[in-house]
Amino acid sequence: MKYAIIKASGSQFKVSEGDQIEIEKISQKEGEKVEFEEVLLSTADSNLKLGKPVLKDAKVIGTVLKHFLGDKIHILKFKAKTGYRRKMGFRPHLSLVKIEKIEA
Repeated sequence: MKYAIIKASGSQFKVSEGDQIEIEKISQKEGEKVEFEEVLLSTADSNLKLGKPVLKDAKVIGTVLKHFLGDKIHILKFKAKTGYRRKMGFRPHLSLVKIEKIEA
């Protein structure tokens, strides 16, 4: 099984070819290709390559499928014994990316 661990939008993802991942919104438009060059680990069958911290000449290529708003995230703030409470929330902007090819 061929997979890689990439760093995208400040988070790490374990991806294989054909996977779909949700990441923070990126600047590419829907249908455009995106390259993730921060590959931390890559493996194909029993051949394991580990970067220190990233692999050189390795990249993961994907296609942006859509941009959308994620589920609402609630933030609660309160102080004990005073009755002070504050509720906030937001919906994060996300992008759905399909992994096309792993080059390692």
